[in-house]
Amino acid sequence: MLFSLNTVEGGIREDSASSAAEEPLSFDRLYELYATDVLRVAYYYLGDRQRAEDVTQDVFVKLIVTKPALVPGKEKAWLLKVALNRCRDLWRGAWFRKVVLGHPAFELFPAEDEVGRIADSAALAEAVNQLPQEFKEVVLLHYYQGYGVTEIAEMLEIAEGTVSSRLSRARSRLQKTMKGDNPE
Repeated sequence: MLFSLNTVEGGIREDSASSAAEEPLSFDRLYELYATDVLRVAYYYLGDRQRAEDVTQDVFVKLIVTKPALVPGKEKAWLLKVALNRCRDLWRGAWFRKVVLGHPAFELFPAEDEVGRIADSAALAEAVNQLPQEFKEVVLLHYYQGYGVTEIAEMLEIAEGTVSSRLSRARSRLQKTMKGDNPE
């Protein structure tokens, strides 16, 4: 993924208290800040490093092509939402379900948060990867990206109660899976 643009046009702004006239973020800066997070979410969703890199590239190409007018401070949310949508598209493909599902995760990209030390366990990574799509998305955004229920609800365009319910159900399934019980 090699990009070398100085500025992404179209209203992407840097959230800086010192800058009264919000300057557009350079593409390089935006990539530097958020590419790892996009890659991490895509990898954890798909379980395949190459496909995750493809998704990351697709996300940043879409950023260049569509030139969205993003709300300052919400750039990462937009990038992750686009990444999740692209992952869903890949996940729905018949080839992906037949070939990729069931393969163990090759490596982990643990986030620097309280769940990060638990994510070192390959069993947990596999359990998260086996969750249904709607549960996996909220787990990745909440525990691995640090978003709150309200922010996730806005990103996924669902009710806050739905996010809370999905998190609760996902935790229950993960707990059962980690104990060796049947999560169904």
